[in-house]
Amino acid sequence: MKIKAQISMVMNLDKCIGCHTCSITCKNVWTNRQGAEYMYFNNVETKPGIGYPKHWENQEKWKGGWELKNGRLQLRSGNKATRLAKLFYHPDQPEMDDYYEPWTYDYETLITSQRKNHQPIARPRSLITQKRMEIKWGPNWEDDLAAGESARQDYNLQNIAEDITLEFHDLFMKYLPRTCNHCLNPACVAACPSGAIYKRDEDGVVLVSQDGCRGWRHCVPACPYKKVYFNWKTNKAEKCIFCFPRLENGLPTVCADSCVGRLRYMGVLLYDMDKVKEAASTPDKGEIYHSMLDIILNPHDPEVIAAAKDAGIPANWLEAAQNSPVYKMVKEWQVALPLHVEYRTLPMVWYVPPLSPITQRAEADVYLPAVQEMRIPLSYIAELFAAGNVGVVEKVLQRLLDMRMVMRTQETGEKLSRKLEYELETYQAMYRLMGIAKYKDRFNIPAGLTGESQDKLRELQGSCGYNCPGGC
Repeated sequence: MKIKAQISMVMNLDKCIGCHTCSITCKNVWTNRQGAEYMYFNNVETKPGIGYPKHWENQEKWKGGWELKNGRLQLRSGNKATRLAKLFYHPDQPEMDDYYEPWTYDYETLITSQRKNHQPIARPRSLITQKRMEIKWGPNWEDDLAAGESARQDYNLQNIAEDITLEFHDLFMKYLPRTCNHCLNPACVAACPSGAIYKRDEDGVVLVSQDGCRGWRHCVPACPYKKVYFNWKTNKAEKCIFCFPRLENGLPTVCADSCVGRLRYMGVLLYDMDKVKEAASTPDKGEIYHSMLDIILNPHDPEVIAAAKDAGIPANWLEAAQNSPVYKMVKEWQVALPLHVEYRTLPMVWYVPPLSPITQRAEADVYLPAVQEMRIPLSYIAELFAAGNVGVVEKVLQRLLDMRMVMRTQETGEKLSRKLEYELETYQAMYRLMGIAKYKDRFNIPAGLTGESQDKLRELQGSCGYNCPGGC
């Protein structure tokens, strides 16, 4: 057993209102500079839709993530020889049009215009070429347009056997916030020829060394979520850094801190590094989710605690893991699911699937309706969060329904008509965390570096060039 600690996040999609506050705060903090205009480390998509960049879920096109070939795990982009042949030219790169060409407006015309018979116009101007342009696409182009033509092109709809229509009376949509998943088995790390992308040992954050990056751009198509970007100004790869300077001070990421709907939760997970490859190599893609649960360890287990201490995990990290809201929702209650687990990267950003379209069914005190009766089909949610395993989604949504029924009966005095999966205290704890949790309950992040990071910092003292306390 090789125990590692991972900072992880859960998003409750029932609470997302699509305000994009998380995107704007992240944009202003991390990508507000030349060369990064088109980058959105955090974006909010409307589903169904083709997303950002366009059709990012189509791995037949982008060759992202991992696949099992002859029983062995390998990158979809090919083996080492195939990738070496693409070293100087990788044909599977998304282009600027797949994202959008960033623009501003010619405000100088409004300011300097002389008196005229007609109102002056601030025309759009490209931030890349500085020339006038026609706006055809943008990062939020599909916002709230579930009935648009792009919704019918959603890649997840192509994998569903049922005939799902998008007529007005059958219309459904939901918001999907996306950021880098800081995976346990990141394809971007494996694909980088120069070894510039690495996973931090102390907290699992995946970063790009700007000194080590040589601009090969193999990481961009290798990431199945398309959350690695190429800076056209610096010729370097960039991605979400999980706001690691904030994490080191015990603060959540900017996107989580600024979330209006309070739908994000952050905490520590302990996992067995020795089982990561085995979990990613699960033959049945519908069972990868269960394999992921198996490698997440119980921080209250005395054996796990002893092994974690032997591995050098500090006491404050162990305490944070024991009080982690992420562990409760992911492993203890099992109400959060990973996004596109079939990519086999083992993502560490989890989602509580939306329940709001079927809450009226709870009034009748029945189990989940059939797919044909639901506003958001179970099969569609399963394509997003369970590799098509509808049974997993059914169980998660039933737990959420049970939680609402328990809390309603406490107000009305009614009796529950069926046996529940968990104890009443468990559903009450779920309600407190998912419904009325305060800031300190949603975020439990240990401040400070781990012992190994502190040792590395001491080695750098006197030569690192930073004003570190007691050195440098």
